[in-house]
Amino acid sequence: MVKKKEENTKTKEIEIEEIPGIGPKTAEKLKASGYTTVEAIAVAATRTLGDIAEISEGTSNKIIAEARRVVSIDNFVSADQILEKRKTVGHITSGSKNLDDLIGGGFETQAVMEVFGEFGSGKSQLAHQLAVTVQLPKEKGGLEADSIFIDSENTFRPERIIQIAENYGLDPKQALVNIHYARAYNSDHQILLAEKSEDILKKGGAKLLILDSLTATFRSEYVGRGTLAERQQKLGRHLRKLHQLADMYDICIFVTNQVSATPDAFFGDPTRPIGGHILGHSATMRIYLRKSKQGRRIARLVDSPSLPEGEAIFLVTGKGVTDP
Repeated sequence: MVKKKEENTKTKEIEIEEIPGIGPKTAEKLKASGYTTVEAIAVAATRTLGDIAEISEGTSNKIIAEARRVVSIDNFVSADQILEKRKTVGHITSGSKNLDDLIGGGFETQAVMEVFGEFGSGKSQLAHQLAVTVQLPKEKGGLEADSIFIDSENTFRPERIIQIAENYGLDPKQALVNIHYARAYNSDHQILLAEKSEDILKKGGAKLLILDSLTATFRSEYVGRGTLAERQQKLGRHLRKLHQLADMYDICIFVTNQVSATPDAFFGDPTRPIGGHILGHSATMRIYLRKSKQGRRIARLVDSPSLPEGEAIFLVTGKGVTDP
């Protein structure tokens, strides 16, 4: 059993090597796969941990059980405690009061926020916008924090960050410094970058993780119905890790998603987001973006655990996202 040095020892001070059953070699394999904390091991799947560490299912179960004992992850709590935790949720302004009101005050932390839509609908514009507005003071709709930007479509433009930062009166050079950027070249690389982002999150200071886009690499690599099951399983594991990061570090996970047209849809909008039910059930909120006239965009909240469906109109201008 793990012995605490002091009664008030925090979980984060316990190294994974201190968990019974995890030797130096096993710890090395786990850390290489992103399992660097006791919390990460506590919420791991038995088979996944066993495959990574090359250990038996029984040993894997014992390691997970001990990690859960240390972090008390299997304890029930009362709903009022959850309410208290919800009070710590932060919100990042989109720059549009209409859009912020639609989603309950802005893009929230402790959540995976998905926006999907056709090309030119404003997905990447919102990603750039949030990378700047998260740096604003809290009284202006920010969290005074850095962001992490994982770019899988080569859409990130520092020039756009400068334009938006200048509009908010921020130092453009410092605004760029506060964004930790990485280009993802395939789905495995994207998953690795998401896991490596934890190194930045542990240091504190970052409150936003952007993936633009979440599904592009998966869509290009897994073609045809024969690969669908493998793609969805891999995407599911990726999303599970993102939810862990959102909850453990109190950050907003903002993901953009591509769409496809359903050829057999004779009535209504044939546009459907990529990712199927795996992503549909995983995202905390889903927002559908559509182009309108004169630079306007229409945002429709299609799924939320606590908010009704609705629409908001916003503008994308040279200075960033704003209200009409």
